[in-house]
Amino acid sequence: MTTTNKLYFSGFKISDSQQGEEIVESCIANISPRERQLRMRFGVVMFFVSIMFLVALVAFDVNPLWRLLLFVMFTAAATGYFEAKDKT
Repeated sequence: MTTTNKLYFSGFKISDSQQGEEIVESCIANISPRERQLRMRFGVVMFFVSIMFLVALVAFDVNPLWRLLLFVMFTAAATGYFEAKDKT
């Protein structure tokens, strides 16, 4: 008879048996579909706004160091997108 120890951690169930196997089950989403839709919309809108600012900065020949501020906007867009995709 083999014994199985189960560990529950952050929504994952990991099962360790005598052979050293691991069985990992997927995590349950902790935000609603509506909230995922809002985050995806935010990410997409922020991405296009960031692109528009980038085009404007290049078109008006602004000092390239000002483009570093776009990092914050692109990061916000990526965060919204990946939170919606990962359902977190």
